Order: sequence, then structure tokens, then C-alpha cells
Amino acid sequence: MTPRLSLTILVDNTAPADRNFTAEAGLSFLLETGGKKILFDTGLSGLFLTNAEKMGISLRNLDFLILSHGHSDHTGGLAPLAVHLAGTAPEGKQSRVPALIAHPRCFWQKEKNGTMNGSALSREEAGRQFSISLSAKPVWITDDLVFLGEIPRRFPFEQADPEKRTVHCPDGKIEPDTLPDDTALAFRSAEGLVIITGCSHAGICNITEYAREVCGERRVADIIGGLHLLTPSPKRMQKTGKYLNRLHLSALHAGHCTSLPAKQALTEYCPMQEVGVGMKFAW
Repeated sequence: MTPRLSLTILVDNTAPADRNFTAEAGLSFLLETGGKKILFDTGLSGLFLTNAEKMGISLRNLDFLILSHGHSDHTGGLAPLAVHLAGTAPEGKQSRVPALIAHPRCFWQKEKNGTMNGSALSREEAGRQFSISLSAKPVWITDDLVFLGEIPRRFPFEQADPEKRTVHCPDGKIEPDTLPDDTALAFRSAEGLVIITGCSHAGICNITEYAREVCGERRVADIIGGLHLLTPSPKRMQKTGKYLNRLHLSALHAGHCTSLPAKQALTEYCPMQEVGVGMKFAW
């Protein structure tokens, strides 16, 4: 039987008006495949826990916790999750402690425009709560789902501009932050790859090309998550659109850090579909 992946949006920037869920400027997905339960990012706060409870979803039996990168809108729920897992479940059972997978720079202190915007938990603090594995190389979670690790930056139009972002290095230096810790997941479905992103600071075209290489699969069926297209230049928007158009996607589920003008522009190139808190997908 062909492996299947299910994905539930626990947190995103929008929530459908006909559902009793709350949105925030963050991202958190629950994935289930190959008998594994995987939390991808924890949003800006503990809201993902509230939404999960409303959906009747337990997060006490997670196998993996995967972080797309170290920004606060993706790691802000780490402490609430740790508290949640430390508590006793209603039926008296202890929660499972998930294995946390992230890039080695994920927990380095980050700053933008003079404000700290990295993980509220340090590497040491997170290590007391979770079993941590840090890797810049791909890590296979199941036979068909892979954590991509550090993404090669191959497309010139997607080279990261650190703007006023800086990172505090372990040796005490403060450097411009081009976010090499930004990564994504890729799933091999029968129809082609499903790319699951957090923010795509590395560039969605860079991410997709690397996923195709790592998975040995050229077909891409769907992309879901943030594309970090907030105020892209017309040149970048056009080049991104043309690249995605050549993939012949079945769907593009752009959310989180993708502006409305960018989504409207992408409809000229791709079959854009709605995303929002509480929505569920399967491939």
C-alpha cells in the first residue's frame, strides 16, 4: 500500500470564518504518516495546544517534534508544550517525550531591528525537556518523510538578505543572519513530492530543488506552508512564479508569511488553494 500523509493545521495566520479556531502570526502543523505522529513547529504561543484540544487531538503521544527554524513564531510554543507534556494525562498515563529535530543553529539567539526574535528556550533548556538531535544534513523520519537540513542557496534571486537580522554566535560574535537554519520537510507520495515549509527563508525554489535531489523524485505534487513572500520585488515574484509553474503542481497551499498580493500574483502561475487553522489534508 502506498504510504499516506495526513496534515492538520493547528496554527496559521488565518482561520476559516465558519470554524471555532483562533489564528495567530505563527505556524504549527500536525503530521501523521508511517505510524508516526509529528509536530512541525509550535507557533508563537501555546495556541496550538488550545486549537488541538478543540479539534479533539491529543499531543501527548508525539513521536517527533521538528522545528523549521529558530524564530519565535515557530518556536514560541516550546515551553507551553513542555509544561503540557510534563502534566499527567486525564487517564493517568505519562506523556511520551518526542525526539526534537532541528538545524544546529536553531537555538542561537536571533535579533531583528533590535528586538530578540529567536527561541524563548535555549539549547540547554530544551535539552532538559526533549531528546534533541541537531543536524545540518537530511534526516529520514520515516521511509518517505525527510527533514531536509540546511538548504543550498542555488537561485540568485532567492539569496537571503539579512536586512537588520543578526545572530549571536556561541563564541560571542554577532553576525548578520542569513538563516541557514531555515529548513523544510519533504514527503514522497504516489503523485510526487509534498513540500512542507515553515517560512521558506531559504527560498521556496531552493527548498524544492533540494527536496527533489534528496528524495530522488522530480515530480512535485503540492507545497504547503509559508513562502516568505511578504513584499517581494517584481523580479523575484515573477521568477518564483515561473519556477513553480514549471512544476505543474496539483495545488499550492501558501500560508503564514505569504502576503495577499503575493498569493494573488501566484494564482497566475499555480492552482492556489485555501489554508487556515483546522483544515486537514491528505496525500
